[in-house]
Amino acid sequence: MTKKSNELKIAVAGTGYVGLSISILLAQHNQVFAVDINKDKIELLNKKISPIADKEIIEYLTTHKLDLIPTTDTELAYKDADFVVIATPTNYDSEKQFFDTSSVEQVIKLVRKYNEKAIIVIKSTVPVGFTKKIKNELNLENIIFNPEFLRESRALYDNLHPSRIIVGTDLADKKEKENAQQFASLLETGALEQNVAKLVMGYTEAEAVKLFSNTYLALRVSYFNELDTYAESKGLNTQQIISGVDMDPRIGDGYNNPSFGYGGYCLPKDTKQLLSNYKDVPQNLIGAIVKSNTTRKEFIAKQIIKLITKSKSVENEVSVGIYRLTMKQNSDNFRESSIQGVIKELQKIQPNIKILIFEPMLKNHSVFQKYKVENNLSTFKKNSSVIVANRFNDELADVRAKVYTRDLFHLD
Repeated sequence: MTKKSNELKIAVAGTGYVGLSISILLAQHNQVFAVDINKDKIELLNKKISPIADKEIIEYLTTHKLDLIPTTDTELAYKDADFVVIATPTNYDSEKQFFDTSSVEQVIKLVRKYNEKAIIVIKSTVPVGFTKKIKNELNLENIIFNPEFLRESRALYDNLHPSRIIVGTDLADKKEKENAQQFASLLETGALEQNVAKLVMGYTEAEAVKLFSNTYLALRVSYFNELDTYAESKGLNTQQIISGVDMDPRIGDGYNNPSFGYGGYCLPKDTKQLLSNYKDVPQNLIGAIVKSNTTRKEFIAKQIIKLITKSKSVENEVSVGIYRLTMKQNSDNFRESSIQGVIKELQKIQPNIKILIFEPMLKNHSVFQKYKVENNLSTFKKNSSVIVANRFNDELADVRAKVYTRDLFHLD
């Protein structure tokens, strides 16, 4: 457990997509303590088994030399650490208009308890203004904010190939600015890309970059989904329209594949959080992005009901098969997945609707919420009158005629 003389000691709080990927990135050249309260995850990591689905994380854990120490011992991890990176989950409650940052605050207080000199790096998504506020409230020195721009199931890849590195700090404080520049250099050293664009800015501006970036991506998803809603409603070929629109180099083909709506860890909460920051600022577009996602799920549910109505002409009992609950392929996450929103909309229209779920991540379950889970794909196909798939997979090719999907380009 002794680190080399040229290594820094870095602790990372949280071993989800963000925390584990940054731990591995930094553990190539530093001694990194990956901290989590979940003992099962730490046991897996000590066996070099990834607790999350991510190709590069799995590869690096088993084939690369890493100075990585998974632990539940916070004192061991934080004591004498040069940097403590906070990558714990936060969440926005749109009903209460409250962003829960308690996990971040708890880690900060623990770090202060064991090590007042550590440079604290917040990577968790937080409200605009949080870092400056918590710094003043707790009289903190040595705290910076580093937004993450990662995709689920490709988190380590995105850290290894960053499009940019942004760090927020107190620009008026020379020492704080040096801390920010040092951390940016650590990220670049661990990356496979060279000469990565780096930008040091104020705390609050860096927090805003994160929320505005994700909200723009949600806008792209919503735009092409509404294009698809129009085309499907009017009997037009969505794929041809999108292909023509994408040829404009000012638009491009990013985030253009229709879906049942944006979902996952970041986009739903980040768009709602940004909207809440506009409470004293005039806006129309940000609110429309949030509303559009609900409208899309309502439309998809109504389209499925139309298919059910047709099926009733040949079958007495109709079962809607839900193919995968995950947001995207190669993911093990279905928190805030759009397909769950569609299920809720179907429930509103037909409360007694019969739904059957196929989800390999639920292989040890027979029920999800109140719906039956079928673990055998062949049986699932046979017993489903209509199969609903947010993302199409070739294993559905033999029943393509009864699959409803808007996945036109077979991209996430």
